[in-house]
Amino acid sequence: MRVRQVRRGRLVLDVRDEGPVDGGTVLLLHGFPQDGSCWDEVVPALQGEGLRTLAPDQRGYSPGARPPERAAYRLEFLVADAVAVLDAAGVGRAHVVGHDWGGGVAWALAAEHPDRVASLTAVSTPHPRALAGALLSPDQAARLWYMGAFQLPRLPEAVLVRRLPSLLAASGLPDPWVERYTLRMREPGAVRGALNWYRALPLSRLRPGDVTVPTTYLWGAGDPALRRTAARRTGRHVDAPYRFVELSAGHWLPETEPEEVATAVLDVAAVPGG
Repeated sequence: MRVRQVRRGRLVLDVRDEGPVDGGTVLLLHGFPQDGSCWDEVVPALQGEGLRTLAPDQRGYSPGARPPERAAYRLEFLVADAVAVLDAAGVGRAHVVGHDWGGGVAWALAAEHPDRVASLTAVSTPHPRALAGALLSPDQAARLWYMGAFQLPRLPEAVLVRRLPSLLAASGLPDPWVERYTLRMREPGAVRGALNWYRALPLSRLRPGDVTVPTTYLWGAGDPALRRTAARRTGRHVDAPYRFVELSAGHWLPETEPEEVATAVLDVAAVPGG
């Protein structure tokens, strides 16, 4: 595995760079509280078809990129990080895959920079406007209560350090991954950096519009946080070939359903010119 370090001013992002450099490229964006390793069981299938994979530990997760101020995590900066990863790797266009918060970045990247995105595979995360509309539903709003709670200073850090393992296990994440992500969140500045993604939401100036690149959306019917209303509305925000794949699974699709995730990516990426 090649570990590339991508500089963004004073920040340094760690990127897992694997596979041949002369084929198509897949950019893999993780969510909360994961890191680039969440794709470890997806990557071999992609590389087996001759694809290069770039899996960054994103801002707040790379040890060298954990600014303490919440304004540093505005969506426009997160999208710029993704573009910088592509630039540093010498990649003009990539197949972009994002899970959870990484899915939010992936939707925004595809909307704002369609010239850099050959295809989009959103995993679990609906289009931001579809989710915003679904929040009018009391059920969906109630399931995302924690996003408001995370806006509080200091208290969420204290709670997560103590309760993160039980919360992740209760959400359906298998034990080995619970242990891995919990250890990462105990690193200096890691919990604050991860929470700042949520805290920066009111500050972000970027409001992603409709997507014009081929898009696949994978959603687990048992996802405890992201429900069917937003999933069904997502297709309204894609003005390009679109496929919705519903799985009998929960939220943690890269870890629990890696074959389905890889197949969805390969359906659009492992083609001539992909």
